[in-house]
Amino acid sequence: MSMLQNIERKGTAAVKRLRCQKLAKGVPFMINSKELPSGQCYLEHSNGTIQLVTLSKGTKDFDVIRELDLQETSRLRIKFGLAS
Repeated sequence: MSMLQNIERKGTAAVKRLRCQKLAKGVPFMINSKELPSGQCYLEHSNGTIQLVTLSKGTKDFDVIRELDLQETSRLRIKFGLAS
């Protein structure tokens, strides 16, 4: 394993630990994707739902665009290696 691959593996493991910690505390976990328009991301909640959101202008809050359905949620978790 190259040094870069090792660093990437450790970084991914750290993000997954942070995700579990945040969700266990009831705090949403932000999932960024290069495929989304600027200012949009996903918020995963401890109840298992994932919302597509955009940063609200002038605040540090998010406006919900829509909630992903069960199939979309499952595909997104698999895509990002977050499947349980």
